[in-house]
Amino acid sequence: MDTDTFFLGNSPECCGTNGCNYKLYCPNTMKLQDIIKNDLRLTMNAIAGDKELATQIQMLLVNLKLLDPPANGDFGPVSAAAVKEFQTLMKCNEPDYLGPATAKELIETKPEELPPPGLKLGNDLASIIIKYMQSKGYQIFQGVGHYNIVYVEGMNADGSLNSDPPNCFNDRRFVIQILDGVPSIVGNWEATTEPGSRYTYNPMNPGGAARIKFGQYKAWQIGMHGNADRHEALVQTGGAITVHRDFNKDFKRGGDKLDTGYFAVNQHWGYDLPQNNVSVASAGCLVGRTREGHRQFMRLIKKDRRYQANKSYVFYTTVIAGDDLMKTQQQVLGTGSLTLLKEGSSGPLVKQLQKKLQEKGYNPGTIDGVFGLGTKSAVRAFQKANGLEADGVVGQKTWKALGLD
Repeated sequence: MDTDTFFLGNSPECCGTNGCNYKLYCPNTMKLQDIIKNDLRLTMNAIAGDKELATQIQMLLVNLKLLDPPANGDFGPVSAAAVKEFQTLMKCNEPDYLGPATAKELIETKPEELPPPGLKLGNDLASIIIKYMQSKGYQIFQGVGHYNIVYVEGMNADGSLNSDPPNCFNDRRFVIQILDGVPSIVGNWEATTEPGSRYTYNPMNPGGAARIKFGQYKAWQIGMHGNADRHEALVQTGGAITVHRDFNKDFKRGGDKLDTGYFAVNQHWGYDLPQNNVSVASAGCLVGRTREGHRQFMRLIKKDRRYQANKSYVFYTTVIAGDDLMKTQQQVLGTGSLTLLKEGSSGPLVKQLQKKLQEKGYNPGTIDGVFGLGTKSAVRAFQKANGLEADGVVGQKTWKALGLD
């Protein structure tokens, strides 16, 4: 930075001390256009001191979906982090300040022109979930203390699917954190995304019990749930969601009327009820089975930096059908953009393959998620019986023959 550079902010360079030669440009209010015109460099603290400028920056970041509304000029750590993320994505090369390069990109960049955050995805369960979210265009949060809350219906703890019978805690509540582009599951608990028998047969709404529509919603804030056993939970006070009304009481979503609004579909605990009896624990809420597991969940998400900066923060939550998750992953595998399953592969997809082979009468050995000699032998036998090249490698044609395309 040369001696003619204008600088505004809380730093030795702009305070007129320590023999500093930097000139100060200190209007009462400023816009990004002024930063470009006058070749200014502003610290985050300086932006926070100019409400009009802060609001303008926040509005642009909200439009780019890098910041949650409102754009109210209250420029704190969350807004500063959004600026840093934008600078990284656009390669602005202004690491400690907002200068002309960042200002120009903020003004000119359209949402569709914003490069997607760099992700390093593999075939582990966290990556599979994030790839699915990408395919749906869902919000994905990256960085330390930026958590993604995800429920997968009909999934076991190891990522394999189950038959998803009604009135059971047979779903998963996940919390995923992405650091340096690599996703990892930092929380994994038993849960249900569906109402139990009690409220399916005796719904609180005359239209039928609520079954949340699969998707992503921004709707939950930290609050309290319940009366007799009142406890901290994520409560649906921050936005509307869409549910299926199970009027015919068949425990299914298909053909049910959709209903959108505020229904107190909270994320709370399941009173330590047995795994095979949701009972009164859910009338449509997203419920973690155990008290201790739920306490762990709440302790974790309250560490989210966005909540730490704003106690009214509204959390996103994604609800996914387990069979659709795995089907979508198989379709991705079929495109050739990822390594196909073969000897040496491992993970939940391998376990799904082993279960499907077993269902069709081909013994892969232990259902352990490891593609070993037993699995390879079963694959080759299946391929030969279905007129496929018996190479023991599971690609698009084999997935299709297995009915998982």
